[in-house]
Amino acid sequence: MVKLFNWLLPHPSLTALLTLVWILLQNEFSAGMAVFGLILGILIPIATSPWWPDRPQNIAALRMAAYCFLVVWDIILANIQVAWIVLTKPNAKMKPAWIVIPLELRTPEAITILAGTITLTPGTVSADLSESGLSLLVHALDAEDPDAVRDEIKNRYERRLKEIFK
Repeated sequence: MVKLFNWLLPHPSLTALLTLVWILLQNEFSAGMAVFGLILGILIPIATSPWWPDRPQNIAALRMAAYCFLVVWDIILANIQVAWIVLTKPNAKMKPAWIVIPLELRTPEAITILAGTITLTPGTVSADLSESGLSLLVHALDAEDPDAVRDEIKNRYERRLKEIFK
């Protein structure tokens, strides 16, 4: 019975997320669309499970939810800041910078989430991961102090991801 459950729901949280996203993408809620979303939420993880052999264990779900809210808030603030920079700062006064961020994270999933967070936040983009996986190259649109940007990324995002992916 447990084997059947694990086969049917190889990634239960992904099933729930896919179902919820499908329902939210619909213009109107209906039971049929919710059931179809649940079917997609079951079939997509089953179809992709062979490519998830070493999925992370013991993820702190509540901390991940808090992290998601933090990232959404930061995206909103960064949009305002970037709009202000673009509208008010001449190109000659902008200070773009390439910043190397040494990583303490070791799991590929955590590093991917960090790189995605940096890229989703306007004004910064993850450009490259070192071959050893020990540092991330980030471009900042306007960085008066590149060391401060590096420290903010490490303290605001990487520290939280280390707590999530224990």
